Amino acid sequence: MTRIFIALEMNEQIQSYLEGVIHQVAEALPRLNWVDPMGIHLTLAFLGELDAAQLKLAMQATAAAAQQGEPFSYRLTRINSFGSPRQPRVIWMGIEEKSSSLVRLHSALNQELEQRDFVTESRPFSPHLTLARVKNPLSATELERLQDILTGKQTEFISADVYPVQSLNVMKSELRRSGAEYTCLQAYPLK
Repeated sequence: MTRIFIALEMNEQIQSYLEGVIHQVAEALPRLNWVDPMGIHLTLAFLGELDAAQLKLAMQATAAAAQQGEPFSYRLTRINSFGSPRQPRVIWMGIEEKSSSLVRLHSALNQELEQRDFVTESRPFSPHLTLARVKNPLSATELERLQDILTGKQTEFISADVYPVQSLNVMKSELRRSGAEYTCLQAYPLK
């Protein structure tokens, strides 16, 4: 069994940029579990533990969805969080993609997966890049620091750069003591 998800990998330019953002925010919130910038990706579908036959079906679905997609670009928007203001669970960077190609690609992928009997996420798609996970409750001081970051202008975190996406990737996730390790099993070019 292999732990699988479908994602857009980030290029070295954005990984390097997000490494700087993480370093800056981590100075204010060091107790959070910050992700390795080299592993940052945009998950479109998490499939969980798959056997070889299921993995083959997932790859077929991903290939079919990529055929329906087209290359696109996005930009970073702002840092935000999932969870309540008093108990955030995830700190993330939002993205904006104006052509709706990302939403169409996500929809096509879900349709292809569902046709192959995979269960897809029922919540609305909220594209984001996870920066940190909050494992333990934050102190009042940490919550205040986080709120200052979330409600501030964030101009120091936002890049005017536009980042290209060329492929849809089947990814393997291996959980290690040092954190999750991701490997791209197959990249399918967007047409």
